[in-house]
Amino acid sequence: MLRKLLIGAALLALGGCQAKQPANDADPALWVLKDDDTTIYLFGTVHMLKPGLTWFDDGVKSAFDASDELVLELVMPPDAEMQALVGELGMSASGPSLPDQLSPAQAAKFRAALPEMGLSPDALDRAEPWLAATMLSAAPLRQLGYDEKDGAEAVLTAAAKKAGKKVSGLETAREQLGYFDRLPIEAQRALLVDTLDDLPKAGKTIDAMVAAWRKGDADGLAKLMNEDLSRAPELADALLAQRNRKWAEWLKQRMEAPGVVFVAVGAGHLAGTAGVQAELAKRGVKVERIDY
Repeated sequence: MLRKLLIGAALLALGGCQAKQPANDADPALWVLKDDDTTIYLFGTVHMLKPGLTWFDDGVKSAFDASDELVLELVMPPDAEMQALVGELGMSASGPSLPDQLSPAQAAKFRAALPEMGLSPDALDRAEPWLAATMLSAAPLRQLGYDEKDGAEAVLTAAAKKAGKKVSGLETAREQLGYFDRLPIEAQRALLVDTLDDLPKAGKTIDAMVAAWRKGDADGLAKLMNEDLSRAPELADALLAQRNRKWAEWLKQRMEAPGVVFVAVGAGHLAGTAGVQAELAKRGVKVERIDY
């Protein structure tokens, strides 16, 4: 499923296995980079979660409280600015409509899926394939009770603002959407078609990713994320590999300045042999898993 990468964009998770947990308990993985005057905690987030899950406690909360600043993938711009940006990068006023770029069967499936999102069947006719795919991919999450307001970024941002901590982002919204927008059109269409085909299985995939995150199972998450990457090398490179390299370089440079920083990125970036930790190792930076 190429769609696993797309779900991963919303539910990127990380890890190291632990015992079975109570229904609402989560112990996601946490890493640290440190030298004599700098400590950087590295935490993998899930961007959308169900309410009531207790993860912001124990080792995660202690590390956050000890930090002077919070660094996220992205600090979301105001809604109007984000909507304008999505319209600029994700909609096309000319050329064939999106259904016309698909086979008749695929176009019919596409139009049939939109009312389930509360949209008219022609609402995304001028959307680029990547935007339609991301919107369709998020819809099942919300239907299952996942919500951005319960996601790790929202919780961490609220806590940082309450504590007066500085909050910054590794990327801008334009940069994040640009990774999708620059994908070759063939790769975008393949992503959309795969998303449509896999909608009936979305719940199972989503729940498996969150379960891996809750247990701190990095190997399990990597397997879920990576088992089909060979089918989507352009997407994997754009969404994971390029960004992991960029963030590892940022982390290495940040180690040269004193302070304590809590860095929280989508947890899929911290899983597997191409994760941020592997990129840091290539740069001679040691990363240790924190047991808590």
